[in-house]
Amino acid sequence: MFKKSKNSQFFGSMGLIGATIIWGFSFVVVKDSTASIPVPYLVAFRYILASAGMLLLFSFKLKELTFKVIKQGAVLGLFLCIGQFFQTLGCKYTTAGKNAFITTAYVILVPFLCWIMEKKKPGSIQVVSAVIAIIGIGLLSLNGNMHIQSGDFLTMICGIMLGFHIIYIDRYTRETDPVLLTMIQFMFAAIYIWAIIGVTRMPFPTQVFHPELFTKIMYIGLASTMMGFLLQIVCQKYTNPSVAAVILSMESVFGMLFSVIILHEKFTIKILIGCVCMLIAVLLSELKGTQEEISV
Repeated sequence: MFKKSKNSQFFGSMGLIGATIIWGFSFVVVKDSTASIPVPYLVAFRYILASAGMLLLFSFKLKELTFKVIKQGAVLGLFLCIGQFFQTLGCKYTTAGKNAFITTAYVILVPFLCWIMEKKKPGSIQVVSAVIAIIGIGLLSLNGNMHIQSGDFLTMICGIMLGFHIIYIDRYTRETDPVLLTMIQFMFAAIYIWAIIGVTRMPFPTQVFHPELFTKIMYIGLASTMMGFLLQIVCQKYTNPSVAAVILSMESVFGMLFSVIILHEKFTIKILIGCVCMLIAVLLSELKGTQEEISV
């Protein structure tokens, strides 16, 4: 069994914080890009670039490839592809800041998904946090007619998929090289989305070669996807799942911050209260588990 020392946990946490900053800025880049390129292609380009970058840097890892790792990568790639597709589609129809905060719903969902999958019943704190999260999502998503906006609903689907993704990352990295696993999951995510594009015969967006759009796609593929997820999957190996979930939730804070500063998105009192509720829910959701893990 892999043991996590205090030093390794510290550096693991620092790496995860770096990932959240990269991802926070990516919400702004994705929001801008969805106006110029179809969502499936945006997702496809990010994973083909991430796969190529990983192969360029870590092709020597392929000698460790086994059928078991392939199956693990296929599972992670599926959750990642579906989650990223709905996150990107959601970002197209809502603000980048709201997209960032609603995505963090996966943090609240993790204890409940563990309950379903591993029979680990969530405590009263997790239940309270779920209620607060529902209030927060309602404040962020419901309009004056009490109807949830389509972009926010699509983002919620992303949160569910990322919840499964973080659980399976913890399960698989106990026995599999995280770098190799990252590379294989990217390849499968690329295969899935390009297969969908092929079946639907979606026209190729030639505007992708415009310098400004090309730069954005490179950031999404190499920085946000390759570097961000590589930091996550490697650093999460050296932290506890609950601690990792709390740190990764800071992605939403950076996402909102960058969207207000760069995109000049409106930040109303209603949105502020919704964001605060989501942050409280996230912290409460993992408070009990984090304290238990630190004391071990």
